[in-house]
Amino acid sequence: MNQNLRELPVEDRIRLVEDLWDSIASDQKALPLTSDQISELDRRLDKFDIDGETGRPASEAISDIRRRL
Repeated sequence: MNQNLRELPVEDRIRLVEDLWDSIASDQKALPLTSDQISELDRRLDKFDIDGETGRPASEAISDIRRRL
């Protein structure tokens, strides 16, 4: 790790990482999907077309995960 980065407070380093991630996320075309990712997305869409299951709220899933920890 660059020593200059280590001199920054943790909060500033986290903000830099978030900004970097946001810049990557905003340019989605720069990261094309792999064939495995495309296959998985197709499988999930096919399953949704068959059963119409929309899933469950994230808050419910997170609560379940926290109970298991």
